[in-house]
Amino acid sequence: MTTSLVDRGVVYLAYNPGITPQGGGLPGLSVLKSVVNSINLFGIIAVVGALAVSLGVWAWGHHSGGHQAEANGKKGATVSAGAALGLGAANGIVAFFSSLGSQIH
Repeated sequence: MTTSLVDRGVVYLAYNPGITPQGGGLPGLSVLKSVVNSINLFGIIAVVGALAVSLGVWAWGHHSGGHQAEANGKKGATVSAGAALGLGAANGIVAFFSSLGSQIH
């Protein structure tokens, strides 16, 4: 004789701890946010410098006939642009995946 899961009930294999992010729970949260904002600002400033150098190397390689320098300048400009995109979108990316993760039950 076979029994179904309905007859036996459902066994939960994972425990839900019921943890949700909540602001204001720990002291120093505003200081931590300020530090992270400053790190992000320093990263953006560094990317601006890297982009300027990469564009200069690209232009110098193009006008001097240095194909390797030109290729490295292009790579540096592309990486700098990607880093700027990531730094600018970091808050939105984290918020998106955090809200997506909170929908999993």
